[in-house]
Amino acid sequence: MPCEEGRSKPRVVALVMAAGLSRRFGSDKRRARLPNGRTLLQATLALAKANFETTWVVLRQQDDPDKLDIESDVHVLHAPSDDIGLGTSLGAAFSALQTQIDASDADAAAVMLGDMPWVSPHTCRTLIDHAHAERIVLPRQQGPHHKGRPGHPVLFGQAFWPTLGLLSGDAGAREVLRQHASMCTFVDVDDPGIHRDVDTPMELD
Repeated sequence: MPCEEGRSKPRVVALVMAAGLSRRFGSDKRRARLPNGRTLLQATLALAKANFETTWVVLRQQDDPDKLDIESDVHVLHAPSDDIGLGTSLGAAFSALQTQIDASDADAAAVMLGDMPWVSPHTCRTLIDHAHAERIVLPRQQGPHHKGRPGHPVLFGQAFWPTLGLLSGDAGAREVLRQHASMCTFVDVDDPGIHRDVDTPMELD
């Protein structure tokens, strides 16, 4: 259900995951240029900043934010080391968020992938309307090519942050979603951007 009557608009921060090694891409895809001149990571951060309360980005341990042209209003977290899985990056990120964000300042965090700048702003706003501290909200694209498969961003209510802070390995948050399936809200959207990411240079156009 959308934002309940009488409840203030949910406050959602963005957590952009950008610590991967881009092995399939062949180079650092975060720096790859889109047709509009922005880098892939810049475009994703711009989407996050335009739609969420505050934006956090998770970088590799040795990354210099200035060399990635990350603006000063984006909060930077560094993964504990470079060659780790998404689950470990998420665990470190949510552990940090719990120490740096007061419970009254955010109902949920939207986990975004650094190579997915094509999510529509309307989708972001619709997901925010459904956010709640005790809910996980996922966008879902209907149609023959997607068959109701969920996409990104995924909004995790604050109640799930301690569990997410314990994640490790490569599996991301799949086990958290499985264990808390009854707390998941699926929002149907007409937005192919929730599935569009970049694995090869040809996918930048």
